[in-house]
Amino acid sequence: MPEVRSIILGLNEQVFRRSGFADIESWQAVPARARRRRYLFDGNETLACYIASRSDIEDVIPALTAYQIEWNKMNLLLQGWPAGLALETALESPEAYARLSETLQLPLEDLDRLRTIWKGEFIPTLKQIRKRRKSMGIRLLSGSLSQYMRATHGWWENIQRCCPAAAERPLYFVSSNPHSLVNLLTGFPLRYESELVDFVSRSGDQDLQDEWRYIQTEQVPSSRENFLYYVMKKYQQTEAGRALLREQAAFEAEHGISRVPNEHSFDLETQIIDLSRLAVEDLDPRLRHGRLDFLARSDAVILNIDYPLGLAAFNILSKVAEQSAGILGVYIMGKSASLNAVRGDVLIPNVVQDEHSRNTYLFENCFTAGDVAPYLTYGTVLDNQKAVCVLGTFLQNAQIMDVFFREGYADIEMEAGPFLSAVYEMFRPKRHPIDEIVNLYGLPFDLGILHYVSDTPLSKGKNLGAGTLSYFGMDSTYAASLAIARRIIQVERGRIHSQDDSD
Repeated sequence: MPEVRSIILGLNEQVFRRSGFADIESWQAVPARARRRRYLFDGNETLACYIASRSDIEDVIPALTAYQIEWNKMNLLLQGWPAGLALETALESPEAYARLSETLQLPLEDLDRLRTIWKGEFIPTLKQIRKRRKSMGIRLLSGSLSQYMRATHGWWENIQRCCPAAAERPLYFVSSNPHSLVNLLTGFPLRYESELVDFVSRSGDQDLQDEWRYIQTEQVPSSRENFLYYVMKKYQQTEAGRALLREQAAFEAEHGISRVPNEHSFDLETQIIDLSRLAVEDLDPRLRHGRLDFLARSDAVILNIDYPLGLAAFNILSKVAEQSAGILGVYIMGKSASLNAVRGDVLIPNVVQDEHSRNTYLFENCFTAGDVAPYLTYGTVLDNQKAVCVLGTFLQNAQIMDVFFREGYADIEMEAGPFLSAVYEMFRPKRHPIDEIVNLYGLPFDLGILHYVSDTPLSKGKNLGAGTLSYFGMDSTYAASLAIARRIIQVERGRIHSQDDSD
């Protein structure tokens, strides 16, 4: 970002090509943490961003605006640093570092956070900020509703081309993440326990080493499976563990799991899971309850997407419902901010106030606290919650959140509203309404929404910008994923048995 002067927003490669950026795919990929979109940098001063809906613009613009404002504030303040004193001297002593903190009018803990983020570029970045003001321009290459729909159609066509079963067979739609559901349904990391434990012992990570010892000696109630799932992801990021990425891909393919890569459009990993090809003996032990041989007779698939941002959720679920052979269930798992819980808790709403449509959706959530609590070690489950689906996380402030809380809305997120607008159109013969109280009870398919708390915005720094949920975030993620997987198995068991009875 220090080099960026121009940002271009587009829906897919064709849009960029038509606008004169023919070599866009040869640019350097520069992923942004905790965002579901692709960024490409030309190596000079232009950043290309793939967008999937209006929500991406509502997310990108405030972030860029804030970045430029803070850059220029720091530019002004750094003019007060002594002219003959090199900025490098700020790292030579605590006193010099305190002087830099005072010059920037930043508390030491905030300056430490910048130093952590910029790492070895801390001083070079400060030099750039001191040298010049920031003035960025933004160009939107495409942004009409029809173009968003066309881009979503292109995303679906890629899925259909790679895995025709997605359109030909009844499906369970899941919006979660690219790893937890697959790990639970294949148990792949559990097969490499000794190798993963050896990696932990050599990693030098004292926290992980202690956690594994506590699990082994039953000093903590943590899940052995969750620990291995977490370590597998860490291990595969190392040179020694990269070979397991290929092995995992081959193992998943043998067990009926197809990963559909992104192709020249918005960043949304997709998996198609053939229930009939899952190996019961390889399932996570927490899923192996009762006889599961009926799965071999299933004709259903799971379509799992890496959760989208905002209105992209409406476009995607609408397209899936339009093109698929039939929807058996819609299950949404995602991050949220909470005004009354702590990070790692799980929230289960049955009321959603949507700022996009201005509707208040009332629905029967198929999940209760009893579906999640048995698998949650470090958090609490709060059900019967009221959620508010906001336009963007950057657009909230303490005064707005106080209004939410006084009205009983403590669950703040960005996708549930658009998903529910699509659900409305999946069983009603008209477009979703605007500014109404909408009753979604009596759906002809299953509906469940689970949110795990990643942010507590009323507490300074307690959000994903200050870090990640890390190991303990796996606890809530897998507790929610287990609830979804168990629900799908339960619904499918009933469907197969009813078919057997009718035969």
